[in-house]
Amino acid sequence: MHKLTRADLLTLEAYAQQRGEFRARVMAHKKQRTVHIGEHLTLIFEDRLSVQYQVQEMLRIERIFEAAGIQDELDAYNPLIPGGGNLKATLLIEYADIEQRKRELVRLRHIEHAITLSVYGHAPVTAIADEDMERSNDEKTAAVHFLRFEFDDTMIADWNAGAPVTLASTLPAMPVEVTLTPEQRSTLAADFV
Repeated sequence: MHKLTRADLLTLEAYAQQRGEFRARVMAHKKQRTVHIGEHLTLIFEDRLSVQYQVQEMLRIERIFEAAGIQDELDAYNPLIPGGGNLKATLLIEYADIEQRKRELVRLRHIEHAITLSVYGHAPVTAIADEDMERSNDEKTAAVHFLRFEFDDTMIADWNAGAPVTLASTLPAMPVEVTLTPEQRSTLAADFV
């Protein structure tokens, strides 16, 4: 997938006019790219459209309209766009109760290094987490992480041929696994182009 450039972005004024429609389209798109692993782990697989939305929102919120500021946002978010041989996702650790979330983030320390994606017939791929900066410390994990899953050509070919695909947490404190639906598998396969 090609990285975003300034030419791909709407001006602040144009974005303000189109924001409602654009946001609705992106939310529907992200819903198709969202996978829940158990009750408390959610992966949102990023792509060019989801990243464009993030950039547009940051420009809007921060009222950034100068070239250097726009480029800074592009430089920050472009790494979340898949490169053709990988998938990139935002991992959310979700607990509605704040106190429970605090306890769980301690218990789930290092979970970002225990998320795997398996294409049937191949060894599981463990996510590469938080390449831009460390989000956890010795006491707890963060509630949000950025993950990258790298695949070889045979794994991608088998994925595209319909092999079952599973996502899992292998952390002993939260061993959960889910098989992608055919719709999810097909949607995410577009990232391999």
